[in-house]
Amino acid sequence: MALRWWRRWQSTPSQIDDSHWEALCAEAPLVAGLDPERRQQLRSLSAEFLRQKTLSPVHDLVLGTSERVALAAHACLPLLRFGCEGWRGWSEIIVYPGAFRVEEGRHGAPHDMDELEVVDIGFEDREGESWQFGPMVLSWEDLEAEIRSPEPGFQLVIHEMAHKLDALDGLMDGTPPLPREWQREWAHDFGAAFEGLCAVLEDDPDAETAIDPYAADCPEEFFAVVSEYHFTAAHVLREAMPAVAEHLERFSGPPPTLD
Repeated sequence: MALRWWRRWQSTPSQIDDSHWEALCAEAPLVAGLDPERRQQLRSLSAEFLRQKTLSPVHDLVLGTSERVALAAHACLPLLRFGCEGWRGWSEIIVYPGAFRVEEGRHGAPHDMDELEVVDIGFEDREGESWQFGPMVLSWEDLEAEIRSPEPGFQLVIHEMAHKLDALDGLMDGTPPLPREWQREWAHDFGAAFEGLCAVLEDDPDAETAIDPYAADCPEEFFAVVSEYHFTAAHVLREAMPAVAEHLERFSGPPPTLD
């Protein structure tokens, strides 16, 4: 399966020049922590991502080539084995300077960019959001900080990309498209870990858990949160949820080596 995914994108015409890539590797621990072969795979995949996706900064935000390369590379980390099929069905990333406001309970992509700017009762600040067929929306302030100094358990664009992968089969249920047998194993192991986390928090909502309690919100958020841990705090995930960690390593490859 890994070979089939690799063939989907190994011959891409786009390139990221040496100066921008070397600068990213010097500044981004999650990229620098990959072995040389996987860094080269990430470079090729990121170039194709930039060729196919529209990055739309808003509210006077300016994203230069270095920033665009950094965003693309971190978006592609979960796709190192799955390949460019993982971004099928959507075309744009809207990037705000900082957190943006959305109406609580609103579903679906905004029809008007101004929707995200209304400040009123019933609205909340967010750093990221994505829809099955609509755009991904990110806060550059938050993402930039996590690119330079990864915080264990948090990586905004990896979280949102996990949602995009989850939605590929038409269901947001915490399970990306997988071969049938693996999908059954994944659903069993992820379901058990999710239910275990929920049980702990039901007994004590203030319990200190190894994995961020937000993962207990629903199965799709569980997948997104543990994906963040796979790349930024793999040792925590392995200890807390070894079966989940094993699935994610099989799905996305080994996590980066971090100091």
